[in-house]
Amino acid sequence: MSQKCVHKGCGKRFTDAEESCTYHPGPPIFHEGQKGWKCCKPRVLTFDEFLTIPPCTTGKHSTEELPVSTTAPSTEDETANQAPKPVAALTSESLAPRAPQPTPQSVPEQAPPEPESEEDDPSLPIPPNTTCRRRGCGASSSSSTPSSREGEQCVFHPGHPIFHEGSKGWTCCKRRVLEFDEFLRIEGCEKREQHKFVGSGKKGKEANGGGEERVENVKHDFYQTPTTVHASLYLKKISKANAKISFSSPMTIELDLPTTDSKRYTSSLPLYAPIDTEKSAWKIMGTKMELTLVKADGQSWPVLRADERRTGEIIQVGKPGRA
Repeated sequence: MSQKCVHKGCGKRFTDAEESCTYHPGPPIFHEGQKGWKCCKPRVLTFDEFLTIPPCTTGKHSTEELPVSTTAPSTEDETANQAPKPVAALTSESLAPRAPQPTPQSVPEQAPPEPESEEDDPSLPIPPNTTCRRRGCGASSSSSTPSSREGEQCVFHPGHPIFHEGSKGWTCCKRRVLEFDEFLRIEGCEKREQHKFVGSGKKGKEANGGGEERVENVKHDFYQTPTTVHASLYLKKISKANAKISFSSPMTIELDLPTTDSKRYTSSLPLYAPIDTEKSAWKIMGTKMELTLVKADGQSWPVLRADERRTGEIIQVGKPGRA
């Protein structure tokens, strides 16, 4: 009789106790919008990407539940105990009136892309050992090409995950649990006759047939010192060999960032204030690109991009004065 492995990231049914198992031995981590596992380095932004992070450890299947830790490792609260950084005192320069900034022109909204088909395209081959794309299913295709797909049944969650005040669940059903392991075991609330292994095969592809997905926008954030601005653009798997970053002018950065998984982000990034193009630098990492921008005039930046809406808050930088 087959049994189900309880290791995180595995969940397969097995009959041979000596069968190899790949899994995550560490707990999940959700911190400042990023998601991952404590046992390995990949960090992603969406929950669907989190579920596809490949396991990092190989061992044997198990049916014994691991003891639940009394601490909550999933939020990385270590940073919460750090003392807040002091804020610089106001100076006459920071209070001086500044010339009004031009209001950015509104960009016409583009029509949203057509949603991907919820069923597999019958003309597309299904690679062996492919995991179903529907949330909460977890079924894998056969190791050999099936002659027929009769008898399949996909049990999944059509909604999105919810994490609120310690409870975890799905928007499509009412059940709520406290532990992440229990959340992964919540049975799907909708059924379909077949799994979704490949979909339409056209998700994110450009109409010109180039086979490359165009990324329209990427998440970014920044912090600053009196002399520099440190910005992060979040895009995974940027190809270091093919990426092109040009400080074309003190007010603009030209970006052409292809990735190793057939995506590309291109943009002409308008900056809030001028920079020293000779001293500024960039660095590509696993999940993002970091920009170190040296200020040309030393003024404080309320936003990174010149076309972003100002929030009206005053951002102070520098060291506080002593009483």
